[in-house]
Amino acid sequence: MNKVEAVSKNQITTVKRSFLDSDNAVNLMYIPAFILFIIFVLYPLIEGVRISFTDWNGFSQSYDYIGIKNYLYMLTDKNMLIAFINTLIYGFGSTFFQQILGLGYAILLNNYFKGRDFARTLIYLPVLIAPIIMGYMWYFLFQYSNGALNDVLKLFGMQPIDWLAKGNVAVWIIVLVNTLQFCGISMVIYLAGLQTIPKMYYEASEIDGANAWQQFLHITLPLLKPSIVTSITINLIGGLKLFDAIKALTNGGPGYASHSISTLLSYTYFNNQSAGYASAMGIILFIFIILISLLSQILFNRKEVDY
Repeated sequence: MNKVEAVSKNQITTVKRSFLDSDNAVNLMYIPAFILFIIFVLYPLIEGVRISFTDWNGFSQSYDYIGIKNYLYMLTDKNMLIAFINTLIYGFGSTFFQQILGLGYAILLNNYFKGRDFARTLIYLPVLIAPIIMGYMWYFLFQYSNGALNDVLKLFGMQPIDWLAKGNVAVWIIVLVNTLQFCGISMVIYLAGLQTIPKMYYEASEIDGANAWQQFLHITLPLLKPSIVTSITINLIGGLKLFDAIKALTNGGPGYASHSISTLLSYTYFNNQSAGYASAMGIILFIFIILISLLSQILFNRKEVDY
């Protein structure tokens, strides 16, 4: 072996070692995140599953394992059925209206006009406010006594309305509040998607005589598909686990009429002192959200759209 070959082999060995060392360094970077994931996600999830098979009241040092009784009881629990239906309304209702508002805002604010940046900021601003605070702000609007909306009705000689006294009305008011607060997320996602669509498609369609509605149906919507999938998934997850707005506006009332699974879970744990049953609710909600998210991904990703 001559000196040139020896030097070349040494260089290759050095490069391999440095490459392996860099891989090890990258792998070591994941360890803190993995530890945090185990402590704050995986362990609580496993512990929640374990507690869901018990009759623990949340504070006692002793409890008994009761198998799947908590899960079986859910099938006959009328309050759980109401909460489940409301959760679907909060999830799918909010998501539907958020897409309409978000896409409308995005199309409007994608065009340049004076004050556009201010309008974008104004629409997105509610997203930055804590949901519990936003819920109380809306409560002062809808409350029966001294509510801003009822004060306006009184000015016109009309009788005040107890907006939150009926469960079905309260549910849709909560949907409205959640929609108006988080439609800014959809707006930002759709704005990003609109800015990636080449303008030449619109110019070519104008030459072919397409109007604005035809351009929207055949160019904008198909090419916004990745943004639509992202927006729907994010909004759907947020709506299905809705808690703060319900807590602030109705606290699940009147009775159990406006509870979601999240708020009913909290009420069951702290008020009814039934931690085992509450844990079972949490596990069902967790599985349900995962299934809905996966189904939405599968449904909307069946057909790819390319430029």
